[in-house]
Amino acid sequence: MIVLFTDFGLQDPYVGQLHGVLAREAAGEPVIDLFHGVPSFDIQAAAYLLPAYAADFPPRTVFVCVVDPGVGTDRRPLMVDADGRWYVGPDNGLFHIVARRSGSCRSYVIEWRPARVSSSFHGRDLFAPVAAMLGRGEMPDCAPTELAQLPGTHWPDDLARVLYIDHYGNAITGMRASSLTKGATIKVGIHHVSYAQVFAKVARHQVFWYENANGLVEIAVNQGRADKELGLRLGIRIRIVNNENTDVLKL
Repeated sequence: MIVLFTDFGLQDPYVGQLHGVLAREAAGEPVIDLFHGVPSFDIQAAAYLLPAYAADFPPRTVFVCVVDPGVGTDRRPLMVDADGRWYVGPDNGLFHIVARRSGSCRSYVIEWRPARVSSSFHGRDLFAPVAAMLGRGEMPDCAPTELAQLPGTHWPDDLARVLYIDHYGNAITGMRASSLTKGATIKVGIHHVSYAQVFAKVARHQVFWYENANGLVEIAVNQGRADKELGLRLGIRIRIVNNENTDVLKL
């Protein structure tokens, strides 16, 4: 299958244009809209969300990944084979965490070019056709390479900030729950947040953190909105503290 992961949103025509190319170039291949609400232009947030949400897809899945504020510059178009899944998109840091967490990883710079490619929509004109080729079992013209070591992308293994707020108001962070103990307390602003396994384990309107279905630390309120009750916003930092309000985990 071919899976779409972008910051395009759904109110504009861009996702539909990707679907149009894939319907033409990879007819019969299922196309899944995984995530089009990645925070706009936020490569780092995308880099941590991608491996968490890609993990349940089977080998040979092809991901079209477009969070690309540098489109039209000299940043390279890339294909990454990580643990048998293909990722197609820009070499701008988007695949750094996927590559770091994979057991096996090979990267290729895309040398194939279509007859027409716009300078501002490589998702439609380059990445989607390449994904279609991979979906058909074909290998486009490419050359082995390494991921670009870009300034500012020596990121930690887990990212202690809010990356996404869903329509319930739950705040998804860049931290894997496996990096914490169940007794850990999260501090965000003036609020201290303790662990619960699921919503029903706490009282209505109580704040808690839990391991979400994709393995990430998520801050929530039972039948309420964590973003409003805690003043959460995209990018806000969180801390792991002890009873003395001292940091116990450096992230």
